[in-house]
Amino acid sequence: MAKFYETLTPELQRFIAAQKIFFVATAPLEGRINLSPKGMDTFRCLDERNVGYLDVTGSGNETAAHLEQNGRITIMFCSFGEQPLILKLYGRGRVIRPRDAAWREWRTRFPTLPGERQIILLELHSAQTSCGFGVPRVTGELRERDTLRSWAEKKGNAGIREYWERNNQTSIDGLPTRLLSDS
Repeated sequence: MAKFYETLTPELQRFIAAQKIFFVATAPLEGRINLSPKGMDTFRCLDERNVGYLDVTGSGNETAAHLEQNGRITIMFCSFGEQPLILKLYGRGRVIRPRDAAWREWRTRFPTLPGERQIILLELHSAQTSCGFGVPRVTGELRERDTLRSWAEKKGNAGIREYWERNNQTSIDGLPTRLLSDS
């Protein structure tokens, strides 16, 4: 049975902290819905109404473009362990980039990773839990992939910036991401 929350209880925050994977969904007013899996220990509960994650360089930058357009974001966690549970966080999102004045304040709350490009923050409107009985249980160890970290380290800062210029300036539907400029 689904249950809604206005804030993240300590129990929900502990559940979030125990998860290795989360999923981020955003959508433009018209165009494709974006749903991305994330990991690398980048997610943080900041308080009972605010969460965020350090966003590292990826093949696109859909989340930033969609948040710039309309701010809508959903983040989902699901347990692949013994406790069957799905948790969805609904809210308004915003992007904090290294050039933004708020970067210094927020950056200290997240791990240091090569290729970091922005912080995505979500102000919680509501949270919803559901049973998760249909989600498979995964046995064995979940391990982080080193591929993205190694790729970013090899590229270096200049190479990452060139990659952003070529691949992260607009969404697949043509919306601006404002990654490198305010325009």
